[in-house]
Amino acid sequence: MQPFRKITALAAPLDRTNVDTDQIIPKQFLKRIERTGYGEFLFFDWRRTASGDPEPSFVLNDPRYRGAQILIAGKNFGCGSSREHAAWALSDCGFRCVIAPTFADIFFSNAGKNGILLVKLTEKQVGELLKNASSIPSYQLTVSLENQTVIDGRGFQASFEIDPFRRFCLLEGLDDIGLTLRHAAALDTFEMQHDNAGWLKAK
Repeated sequence: MQPFRKITALAAPLDRTNVDTDQIIPKQFLKRIERTGYGEFLFFDWRRTASGDPEPSFVLNDPRYRGAQILIAGKNFGCGSSREHAAWALSDCGFRCVIAPTFADIFFSNAGKNGILLVKLTEKQVGELLKNASSIPSYQLTVSLENQTVIDGRGFQASFEIDPFRRFCLLEGLDDIGLTLRHAAALDTFEMQHDNAGWLKAK
């Protein structure tokens, strides 16, 4: 998992509340077993018309937000089903951070395990960021996990809280497998002792 320490990147505004995982990645695209290849289907039902053409009114189809790595959204982002594919799709599309007032619990866990930093700010702060990202060309934010701050270089500055263990994992780039492998030597010793004990018992 790619570590997250600090990024300065283009921010895209998704001014919608209760964005559920069925919209983040619709069910018809859940047939892959890999974690990659989902980015092109992110928000598919909003990004495409019934004929499959790009929907010009959808914000992420606006050329101004091409290459954005920070997504700003309304409260209760990631609600709905527990599919981890939602985090995979956001990551595969290039998003490293999502800022919102609140997140659904299971999505919050899945995102962290896939290297995406979820930042909770107040509704007032998120409203200001949504307004800025919509009206200021090439609007960028600097999100620092080390300092736990969000700044835009134009006067906006906010701090955010994060669970210490989640912060550690993101800073070090450790998913569940990475955490387990940190104890590889101890696991090898245990397996060797277990095998030896079984061999002696068999004798």
